[in-house]
Amino acid sequence: MSFDNHRDSEEDGDDDNGVKGTRRGQGCSSLTSIFNSLIAGLLWIWSFLRGVPNMLNIPSQSFPAARSQQRVAASGQSGRNKVALKPGHSLMDWIRFSKSATDLTGLRGRLIDVTKEELQSHNTRNDCWTCIRGMVYNVTPYMDYHPGGDEELMKAAGIDGTDMFDQVHRWVNYESMLRECLVGRMATPVMKAIVPSSPQSSLAPPMSMAAPTEKDSRPRYDWFQTDSTVNLVVYAKRKIPSSGCTTVDLEGGVLRLEVVLGKMSYMINLRLAGDVDGNVGVHNALLVGKIQVSIRKQAKGKWSSLGLPLELHNTFLRKKDRAVHYRDCVLVSKTEVNHNTHVFRLQLPRGSVMNVPVGKHVYLKALTQGTEVVRPYTPVDQSLVAAPQPSSQEPDLYLMIKLYPDGVFTSHLSSLHVGDCLPVSGPEGTFSLRPLRDVTDLYLLAAGTGFTPMARLIQLALQDVDTIRKTKLLFLNRREEDILWRRELDELAARSDRFQVDYVLSDPCESWTGRTGRVDESMLQDFLTRPAGSKCYVCVCGPAAFTELTMGLLRQQSFSEEELHAFQG
Repeated sequence: MSFDNHRDSEEDGDDDNGVKGTRRGQGCSSLTSIFNSLIAGLLWIWSFLRGVPNMLNIPSQSFPAARSQQRVAASGQSGRNKVALKPGHSLMDWIRFSKSATDLTGLRGRLIDVTKEELQSHNTRNDCWTCIRGMVYNVTPYMDYHPGGDEELMKAAGIDGTDMFDQVHRWVNYESMLRECLVGRMATPVMKAIVPSSPQSSLAPPMSMAAPTEKDSRPRYDWFQTDSTVNLVVYAKRKIPSSGCTTVDLEGGVLRLEVVLGKMSYMINLRLAGDVDGNVGVHNALLVGKIQVSIRKQAKGKWSSLGLPLELHNTFLRKKDRAVHYRDCVLVSKTEVNHNTHVFRLQLPRGSVMNVPVGKHVYLKALTQGTEVVRPYTPVDQSLVAAPQPSSQEPDLYLMIKLYPDGVFTSHLSSLHVGDCLPVSGPEGTFSLRPLRDVTDLYLLAAGTGFTPMARLIQLALQDVDTIRKTKLLFLNRREEDILWRRELDELAARSDRFQVDYVLSDPCESWTGRTGRVDESMLQDFLTRPAGSKCYVCVCGPAAFTELTMGLLRQQSFSEEELHAFQG
């Protein structure tokens, strides 16, 4: 089983799609509505804290543990222990409080070097320090603002919470959220890099955060030129699973190239020796593990070198140790899908090449009252029924986003106009297509905007994976008008006998003749079948409560961990 950061709505408190006991009454107050909408979108900075190693700055063996960025609890247990926040303790309240010039560290603005012993001494409810990536924060003032409760924060009191933070939300900009709580830097180095004994040349072997199993297994690069072009070639030394693992950004003469190879990331980062045209060409030879980046020179001639190496140039790190990189994309259009959901079309900068593989997501970033807020969203194709365009012809990103009137992030998205810019990350997530190679029956269980990662999975199963005989989508929503892309789903089901969609409404109108209710054991037993000789795979995505309940029910029905994947966020 695997998990991924794919919940594609910001505040999901009003998405009771298919979850028993979560539906609200008609008389719910606006305060409750705001609280519920903020809860799921609030930065779950500390709900990750479980089983942090005792040794300071020593991460666990691998990330994500058991292929999991987030852990979904067994049926009947809660993976996230939400608590009722006091009035005046929402995300926006925390942002306002942290900007109020109050001394949140107790150090009167001083930054100090913190020893391991000093960190360990601040381990009480009224004096709680913790460390993330070598930086120490006094999280005592944040206790009452944390939706997971102070018990979760206390699990990281006096120790390093980096690894468990990464297992939930590596993308969260904690540096911005906790800026006023910064105590200082750990006196003990956090980075454990293999540093060459001699200065690195532009063609030196890459530095690695984790020693490879074979000495020569790390990627390398070379370059060549003509009078009019400069060409950089990366040799991955292994087969490359898809072209989507390569992201290139050329801006202001700086070339940044990242190649994701499983859980590892290889990066080139240098200032080019000469002026170049803004366009970039990327050519992949996947079977031989070769990637070539071609750039046209502004003036013909020979360069004496490729350029000047910049920070983290020629490094081979674990992907989770690589900082999330953003580029400014332009909003091209907003297309209405239903009464509260739109498809945002974003255009990459001229010098960027980025293809988001199926099952991966990107992060969007916005500045709210001086604080950076980040949310994950999964790209969809322009249309569910039309054949997807080759990546070279359709470089734009299409993001299906539910807009919440009181949402901290989506209210910002609502205010954007065509032509405005929005920072977008590269592809993220642990989802792999490898388990689908021998699958014959693919089951997709989605609630609300949890449909977004399923959209491209459906197209992939029908167009590119011939072994999948049947793809079935169980799509749960509150009301009929909430169903996303219903016309296209119905059209796709009518055209292909390999695809079936069943809709379930928790709050149907009187004329509704389809399924009703919320996800339970009998519903799944009716929907999931195991034909003789079949190999099944089940993907789940929706609000946290829906995902946790559904995963527990699937386990009860004897689905193995290898047959399950939960998209989470």
